[in-house]
Amino acid sequence: MKDIALIDEFLKYLKFERHFSPHTAKCYAADLFQFCAYVHGDLEAAAGRQNFSRPTGAPSENGTGHAPAPLPAATAVLVETAEGRLLGVDTERVKEFLAFLGTQSYSKSTTARKLATLRSFYKFCLRRGYIDKHPLATIRTPKQDKRLPKCLTVDEINTLLSTPDDGSLLGARDRAMLEVVYSTGLRVSELVDLNRNDVDFTGQAVRVRGKGKKQRVSPIGQTALHALKKYIGMRDADPRSATFNAEALFVNKHGQRLSTRSVRRKLDKYLLECGLDPAISPHTLRHSFATHMLENGADLRSVQEMLGHRSLSTTQIYTHLTAQRLKTAYDEAHPRS
Repeated sequence: MKDIALIDEFLKYLKFERHFSPHTAKCYAADLFQFCAYVHGDLEAAAGRQNFSRPTGAPSENGTGHAPAPLPAATAVLVETAEGRLLGVDTERVKEFLAFLGTQSYSKSTTARKLATLRSFYKFCLRRGYIDKHPLATIRTPKQDKRLPKCLTVDEINTLLSTPDDGSLLGARDRAMLEVVYSTGLRVSELVDLNRNDVDFTGQAVRVRGKGKKQRVSPIGQTALHALKKYIGMRDADPRSATFNAEALFVNKHGQRLSTRSVRRKLDKYLLECGLDPAISPHTLRHSFATHMLENGADLRSVQEMLGHRSLSTTQIYTHLTAQRLKTAYDEAHPRS
């Protein structure tokens, strides 16, 4: 089996059986095509930091739902014409690839992600019977530097959320959008995927479609619901509303479902207006939601469920963040700290 066909089969598995998001599948594809270039001896391409993807001329369906940019021409020819080599990779070859990544100044987290991609890929190959031994079985993931997520204070949240002018339709949409993210802790991809019928105003909850097509129900506060009601009322009163996407909750100025990139651009605009750190991302609001919930007495399991985390250990990072804040407050306030 040629390598390109094998990678295609794996990406389709991620999409149709594991229900990975297009973004995640695209990252897996990039990592695999970089590794493929390395295995085929094209070190220049493997080191080039290109947006690795399917070679030109390969089948169009790659399981990501997008039409990705091709590999550099030399690599495209090499991968397309050479016989499959990925199934013959052994542990030493993987270690050599990791050493190669080390020479390219990749961060520990990026190297760990690429290693995770290879683990998943070869686990798939093992289950399909293409190999009889996992080449990464004895390779450990490099120890990661612990980085606490950035979190806004309550005052900063209030400043940001009050910045959009809700006197206009787009301003009302933006305020509702930010209020919903902070009130529920949704990922931005989950936010733009919301439909109007996902909001239960009476039960004060939203139905969320999370990673892996898993659904959950998240509570939502009165302030966010009030902002949503105002936005929906202004939207329905707009003369163009009949042409809007009737299903989507948040739509752009053309009435189509809002994109994640648009959410980021809107947030950047309001950060500039209110003078907050421009490095703040929509995910920072999710971090702030989790941290403030724990600081105010919410139990870890409840926060895990609201965030849609599969593992409790993922949620536990916020306990470190709240503990760090307590320590800082102690050091600043106690006379003998």
